Amino acid sequence: MLQDQRLTDTSACARLIAERLGADLRIAAPLGLGKPHGLLNALYRLVRDDTWRSMTLYTALSLTRPQPGSGLEGRFLEPFLERHFGADCVDPQYALDQARDALPPNVAVHEFYMQSGMMLHSGSAQCSYISQNYTHVARDLVEQDINLLVQLVARRETPAGVRYSLSCNPDLTLDFLDRQKAAGRARPLCVAVVHPQLPYLSGHAEVAEDFFDLELAPPSSPPLFALPRQPVGLAEYALGLHASALVKDGGCLQIGIGALSDALVKALLLRHQDNTAWRAALVTLDGKGATHAVAGHVGGLTPFVTGLYGASEMVMDGFMHLQRAGILKRRSWDNMALERAAAVGRLPADVPGGHYLRGAFFLGSRELYEWLSEVEAADPDAIDMCRVSNVNQLYGDHQPLAALQRRGARFFNTGMIATLLGAVASDTLDDGHVVSGVGGQYNFVAMAHELPGGRSILMLRATREAGGSVHTNIRWDYGQTTIPRHLRDIVVTEYGVADLRGKSDAECVAAMLAVADARFLDALSAEAKAHGKLSLDFRIPDAWRRHTPEHLQQLGPLRSKGWLPAFPFGSDFDALEQRLLPVLKQLQADSASWRGRLGLLRRLLRPGDAAEGEQAALARMQLQSPVNLSERLQQRLLLAALRR
Repeated sequence: MLQDQRLTDTSACARLIAERLGADLRIAAPLGLGKPHGLLNALYRLVRDDTWRSMTLYTALSLTRPQPGSGLEGRFLEPFLERHFGADCVDPQYALDQARDALPPNVAVHEFYMQSGMMLHSGSAQCSYISQNYTHVARDLVEQDINLLVQLVARRETPAGVRYSLSCNPDLTLDFLDRQKAAGRARPLCVAVVHPQLPYLSGHAEVAEDFFDLELAPPSSPPLFALPRQPVGLAEYALGLHASALVKDGGCLQIGIGALSDALVKALLLRHQDNTAWRAALVTLDGKGATHAVAGHVGGLTPFVTGLYGASEMVMDGFMHLQRAGILKRRSWDNMALERAAAVGRLPADVPGGHYLRGAFFLGSRELYEWLSEVEAADPDAIDMCRVSNVNQLYGDHQPLAALQRRGARFFNTGMIATLLGAVASDTLDDGHVVSGVGGQYNFVAMAHELPGGRSILMLRATREAGGSVHTNIRWDYGQTTIPRHLRDIVVTEYGVADLRGKSDAECVAAMLAVADARFLDALSAEAKAHGKLSLDFRIPDAWRRHTPEHLQQLGPLRSKGWLPAFPFGSDFDALEQRLLPVLKQLQADSASWRGRLGLLRRLLRPGDAAEGEQAALARMQLQSPVNLSERLQQRLLLAALRR
């Protein structure tokens, strides 16, 4: 790369790109962490101001900081967000504008996966959403006349010259450019934006200097986007405990992100590190032995000896914790002879190399990013970031090797709604509004059915609260489907495991009823009978009647012993904020229904006796000295909730 192809001024880089490519910018940018927000914002401003230009962006998972509302929510979140993300954090402006339907008419943004719930009320985003399997994105991009690819990279000087690492996002870039070439289409202008904090990962993520046409290395860079760690409740822990019994020692693991995945990882750690405590917790939930029975032929109940191999589209914090605990340690080799020897236990211990984790992109906490850099420095073969076509599917030249590497696969994903016949909706509401996207979920479900011994495990809460009422997440039917019923496999809720593979419709309905919330069993059973999918003489066993939130409170003593902490992997909130979180959550829930609002009014009139530490809470919320009616009302609400 010539010196005049290396720039440090972001605005100048944007102008140079526009001059080279003309009036119509058709941009591809990685999902998540790999998007260079500064450069994209500069291009967006340029096009917005020059209305004779146009910009079409194809991307996914545009990460923005939470946008706090007014009142108590804003008072709590604003100081936290500035501390956690940094005052110099840069949001993608196009995403903020699209969320409020304020994109200029000469700008279009198409995402195949959206930040969960962020764009539910954006007409522009809903109309522009492209529903695609993760592995089909590169193929479809070829048809979009892309003339610009921008990507955040890590940079390294070597004796042989400059090298770049695609780091967090080799997922689609490599597949797309190869498909573009194979189709005989012109290569887009490729721009590398260097970020000094991005972990440099070698292997398949590393590319030569001439891979990019331009390099932008700004004099300063905003901090990498780090996801705040969320609390895990007893229901999530119950689900995680059931799910953790389905993992087979020596097998392969895929996990996603969120509270359910955190609960699963914590349960796996407990199973390995304190097996007696883990068994006690599982017995508390599984008194009749239903999960134990499934574990006998699907998973296991003992600590991990051989350990697990990770093959996951997303590398997240959970894999870091599993590796540190000695669970994520089974290595695989991209060599059939070595892998066959390893599979039968005949590989000599002194054979170097091999990786224990393969992923297509990573996103998580700052601790994760530091860990990735540390592992690269100490053991560069251990983590292989590569193209999504390798991770998310079996098809291609690598199929026999990939199938062997992924022996004993357990692919965990999360869903929103499941039907009694085994279909699952994970990304779209009943009315068609998209919450997030299909992403790679279908890829892994389909792959589990193709792999010998592979299983797809979809995790979802049995109920949800909305509008002050409790609703079942297990339905007779639902308007949208992410995973069709013919790919039904295993569904896990906080009440147990439903093994649906190879079951008849009537058996499937019964298995789903067995993991539903007891409050909805009679209605669900009646509906299945009315549709001829359940025998009229079917009776609900008494054991299922105990599937209530009150039953889950039996895990409370285990939480008090420290086995099931509210924040299993540490918290980005300080101690006072951790105390305020459930208080504010309860206030939000109460304000969602007339009954709750009536209770709030009663507590406002009679807030009760002073609670310990309430003055510190008022100070944190800047309500110790209210100056107007609104602030006095907020203060009284907070005090009433704290004293409750």
